[in-house]
Amino acid sequence: MIHDIMPGTEEALNKQVSSGYIGFDPTADSLHVGSLVQIMILVHFQRAGHKPFALVGGATGMVGDPSGKSQERNLLDSETLDHNVACVKAQLERFLDFESGENSAEMVNNYDWFKDMSFLEFIRDVGKHISVNYMMAKDSVKSRLETGMSFTEFSYQLVQGYDFYYLNKHKNCIVQLGGSDQWGNIVTGTELIRRKGGGEAYAVTTPLIKKADGTKFGKTESGNVWLDAEKTSPYKFYQFWLNASDDDAKKYIRIFTLKPQEEIEALTAEHDEAPHARLLQKALAEDITKRVHGEEALEKAIETSNALFSKGFEGIQKLDERDFLDVFEGIPQASVSRKEIEEGIGVIDALSGKTGFLASNGDARRMLKSNAIAVNKEKVSEEFSISEDQLIHNKYVLLSKGKKENYLLIVE
Repeated sequence: MIHDIMPGTEEALNKQVSSGYIGFDPTADSLHVGSLVQIMILVHFQRAGHKPFALVGGATGMVGDPSGKSQERNLLDSETLDHNVACVKAQLERFLDFESGENSAEMVNNYDWFKDMSFLEFIRDVGKHISVNYMMAKDSVKSRLETGMSFTEFSYQLVQGYDFYYLNKHKNCIVQLGGSDQWGNIVTGTELIRRKGGGEAYAVTTPLIKKADGTKFGKTESGNVWLDAEKTSPYKFYQFWLNASDDDAKKYIRIFTLKPQEEIEALTAEHDEAPHARLLQKALAEDITKRVHGEEALEKAIETSNALFSKGFEGIQKLDERDFLDVFEGIPQASVSRKEIEEGIGVIDALSGKTGFLASNGDARRMLKSNAIAVNKEKVSEEFSISEDQLIHNKYVLLSKGKKENYLLIVE
């Protein structure tokens, strides 16, 4: 989980209980799985006996970090930021212990120390310690020089550097942790601490996680995988981890769970003997879903997954509407009127004439004769007619051809 570590960091952390922090971006009211690496680093930091600080950038969220960005992002108002900060804290509380002991976690908001600082104070007390040459040499700045960046974004590394200085002075934070794209900003902080206060501070970064196929971790076709159940349902969250490739699962289980090495090695060996059973993926998905959403949500996610493989109407009837739509997201859809359903729609019509799911009526008949068509997961014949009795949530009918092709009929 370590990408870069400043010389002297390990020795400093081995001397005594120390404090360290990671900054979290409050530009949304939820963190996503891309933030989990940083959260897990703080979890390990706390488990090792050190005191973790989670900094939410109430002030820096108003500025915008250029690192890894190709263009300037929208700036947020204070009301939106306050809401986002509260939501992020609630999510971090599922991972970090904010309650007990000398190394209990603390949440800090850099708006608290920036709100009363004037611009003149900032450039006098902070800006004079870091040269423009030093700032221009940072990758996050160099990569944007051709396309252009505002002074607001250019000044970001000074603002983040001052966060580290403030926490070093007031909270005794000696280390800042973050993703490898944050190295330049973190080192600016250590420089500021050295030049302005004469203190020692350290930097640790984690690798940016990439999937084995080279695509970006944490993204699906429908966007980010969020930790908020309203944005990404526990079922979808569970499926994200369950669908990891074998290579990715072997890596993820070491990063995103707290399972001991011996257990991971035994599980990996067992997985390699029967990869089709997806033991690693199941262990990974269960561990993270339970931690993020709780035991009850995990059980429901597993139940929803199992409904896909259940025989007959009963299994999918048990799903609530959101889970049902999540399970069958992206499959071909067509609409029919409620009047048509009340009168009854022949299955051939439902497959071809009214929907175009299959190329022709003849196609539909051939599939029906070969016993390949199911309505709500129950096999039907040519004579079958779809009526109100077959509606799921009084609105949907699931048509299937073979084991893998599904179509959704929506009654409007």
